[in-house]
Amino acid sequence: MVEWDLRRLRFLRELEERGTLAAVAAALGYSPSTVSQQLALLEKDVGVRLLDKAGRGVRFTDAGRLLAQHARVLLSAAEAAEADLAALSGDIRGTVRAGGLQSAARRLLIPAVARMKADHPPVRVEIFELELEQSLPGLRLGTVDLVIGDEYDSHPRPRPAGLRFTVLLEEPLKVVLPAGHPLARSGGPVAVADLRSEVWAASAEGTGHHAMVVGTCRALGGYEPDLRHRSNDADVQLELVRAATAVALMPALTLPGDDRALAVRDIAEATLMRRLVSATRDTPPAPALTAFLAAVTEQAHQVRLGVQGLP
Repeated sequence: MVEWDLRRLRFLRELEERGTLAAVAAALGYSPSTVSQQLALLEKDVGVRLLDKAGRGVRFTDAGRLLAQHARVLLSAAEAAEADLAALSGDIRGTVRAGGLQSAARRLLIPAVARMKADHPPVRVEIFELELEQSLPGLRLGTVDLVIGDEYDSHPRPRPAGLRFTVLLEEPLKVVLPAGHPLARSGGPVAVADLRSEVWAASAEGTGHHAMVVGTCRALGGYEPDLRHRSNDADVQLELVRAATAVALMPALTLPGDDRALAVRDIAEATLMRRLVSATRDTPPAPALTAFLAAVTEQAHQVRLGVQGLP
């Protein structure tokens, strides 16, 4: 009978998800040689060849692919057992690893950390900034517990099986212009169609925000935007509007309360919304994660109450 080493099974599952030994090593904080050694020991444990060499990398054998699928089930079961035991003891402690894009980290995750520190001091919360697509592999594999991403009207994000998605709040998108821009003078809504000749700022290619800006210009204006500036930092985008006379489409939560260098206007053609969405594994959460999710949800409720009054 095989005695399963869950740690080695995780290496195999990570390899299936990430594709290369180098990517697994980077994700788990080991050297590629250590990852290779652990997988070799797993092959010895099960008595079956799991990987074949392929150039400078490796590829799964049929047995390796099959065991990786079973590893997913075994690791999920171990996580569920750990959560059930923690819930039975009623002890709220442990580590919660949560990530999200900048505005989610600033407006939801960080306030939730402060609430946890007051209400559940034994819980260790680790926060990092990352886009949803970058976080999903770690979320599925258990190296991340909670991710907050965004999605925009007409631009849904993929929702892989095995994960649970919950909408935390909705907020309107705004046109952001330099204060002296001719279209800003009336104080009324600004048409995306009238921004055809402008230089645009947006997030990096491959993000939801980038796809939204390009798609909105195509749908409402019938043109390809001159998307000259790219940054995932909302403050950098705002500075590009102030100092480089770019224009942008930005969610209300990313905007400063009062900035005389900026003109924030409604979109004339339509009301477009962004949703902040939490993603967790679709397994019973540990008590520490349950408490943190409650703190995030409460913070989202407080923010949602103020959305109508945002710029």
